[in-house]
Amino acid sequence: MTRRRTGSVAWVHLVQALAAREGVEALGLSARRVASLLGVAPSAVSQYLSGQRVEQGFVAYATNERARAIARRTIEQLIEAVENGHEATRVVLEGAASLAELPVERDPRSDLPVGTRDRVPSAELRALARWLRRRVKAEQVAVAQCMRLAQRARDELTRSILRQIASDSLRHAEIVASLAPYIDRGVANAFASGVTRREIEGLIESERRAESQADTPATRPLQGTMAILIASMEADERKHAELLRSLLATGFRDEAGPAGALPRGRSVTTGAGRR
Repeated sequence: MTRRRTGSVAWVHLVQALAAREGVEALGLSARRVASLLGVAPSAVSQYLSGQRVEQGFVAYATNERARAIARRTIEQLIEAVENGHEATRVVLEGAASLAELPVERDPRSDLPVGTRDRVPSAELRALARWLRRRVKAEQVAVAQCMRLAQRARDELTRSILRQIASDSLRHAEIVASLAPYIDRGVANAFASGVTRREIEGLIESERRAESQADTPATRPLQGTMAILIASMEADERKHAELLRSLLATGFRDEAGPAGALPRGRSVTTGAGRR
C-alpha cells in the first residue's frame, strides 16, 4: 500500500458517493431523499449503493472512519441547509475539500489512468500541477461568492442565474480535479474510450436539432433576467455542439498527435485567473 497524493480523485463525486451511503445506511434516509439532498437522480444513489457508480479508490475511503465521518457530517449539513432554505452546493464542496486533505492508504495500481505516460518534461508537469491547484481555488471562491449573492437575491430568476454560475464553477473544479491523476503520472494525452464515432455523430445531430429550436419568435418579448436565462440555454446548446465536434475531430486515438505532446498554442504556465 502507498499513500496517495492529494488531487488524484474527483473529490466531489467521491463525497457524494460516501454521503449517499451514510445517508441511507447510517441515518436511515430513503434513497429518494438522499438524491434530493445531493442534487442527483435517484438512480445515481442506487448506483452508489450498489457500487456501480463510485470513484476508483472508493473502498479505501468507505472503510476509513474519518472519511465516513466527513461524509456523515456532509449529509447532516445538507439536511440542515435544505430545512433552513440555504444553498447546498457549498456543503458538498466543503466535504470534498475535507476529503482531499485526508491521508488514506490505498493500492496505487487501482486508478492508473489510460493514456500515454511519462512523455512530458517534469518542469512542465509541475507548472501544470500548480495551475490546477490555483484554478480549483479560484472556482471554489466563485462558488462561494455566487451562493452568497443568490441568498441575498429577492427574486427566483436572479437566483437561477447565480446558481447556474455557481454550478458551472463547481463543474469546472470537478473537471480540473479529474485531470489531476493524469498530470500526477505524466499523462498529457488521453483519448475517448467506450464510445464510438457513430454515437458521437448521433449526439451532434441531436444537438443540432435542439439548437435549431433556439431562435424562436416566442421568446423574443422576454427581457431582463428572463432573456438572460433563455440566452444561457442557447449558449449551452452551442457549447455542447462545439464539444462534440471537438471530440469527434481530436478526441479519438487514431487522429491524435504525437503521444504526450501538449496542444499547440497552449501554455502550461496558465495563470490562475478565471476564464
